[in-house]
Amino acid sequence: MNGLRLAVSWLTVLPVRGPESVDRAAAGRAIALAPLVGGLLGAGAAGMLWVLVLAGASSVLAGLLVVGALALITRGMHLDGLADTMDGLGSYGPPERAREIMKSGGAGPFGVAAIVFAIGVQAFSFAALAEADRWFAVALAITVGRVAVVLACRTGINAAPDANFGALVAGTQPPLTAAAWSIAALAAALFATPDRWQGPLAILLALAASAVLVRHCVRRFDGLSGDTLGATIELTVSLTAATLSFCL
Repeated sequence: MNGLRLAVSWLTVLPVRGPESVDRAAAGRAIALAPLVGGLLGAGAAGMLWVLVLAGASSVLAGLLVVGALALITRGMHLDGLADTMDGLGSYGPPERAREIMKSGGAGPFGVAAIVFAIGVQAFSFAALAEADRWFAVALAITVGRVAVVLACRTGINAAPDANFGALVAGTQPPLTAAAWSIAALAAALFATPDRWQGPLAILLALAASAVLVRHCVRRFDGLSGDTLGATIELTVSLTAATLSFCL
């Protein structure tokens, strides 16, 4: 239960307190349970979307409100991580300079564009899924974003220098844990689209893209950081929702 409490306290603003002290073992358990938190967020988002549409809101407005609610309940830290990561990737300096840019606290043009793009893609994709009554697909897309975090923290991934959060979670997930959550996501995707094969294909594409992003960031920044994990979540949710919306 300590691992689940820590995962909830890290990934949401819900009033749940984690353990007093956190080491790599506790952090690894929390990351392993991150998809469960994603499922909780996904169920809440799908329910909110359904209520808004039922109340008469347009699907696009409902999608935007749901994306805004997700940003609020996650402290906006995943969007912040996306912005910082894109600004770091957009720099031409060495890894040390890229990490300095990421820690500067401001959002540059790459970061702002990435946030706008992610919010737009998620909102319009959620709207399309809502119009097709694919509420489970909305919840699944948000959950898969947290599955990608497990994959990003798999064994063999090192933390970036001076990355406090990255030092806690990088390399903590054994291959079996990553494989189990991936298989679970693929199995759930069988029920997300009218044609059974399209859902798993959408998940595979999204997880593959997130793996490419993580690999590039680890190489570019000399390791994994919390910002990269935030970017991984936002990219994966966006791609999963978008590709699932193509399958309606």
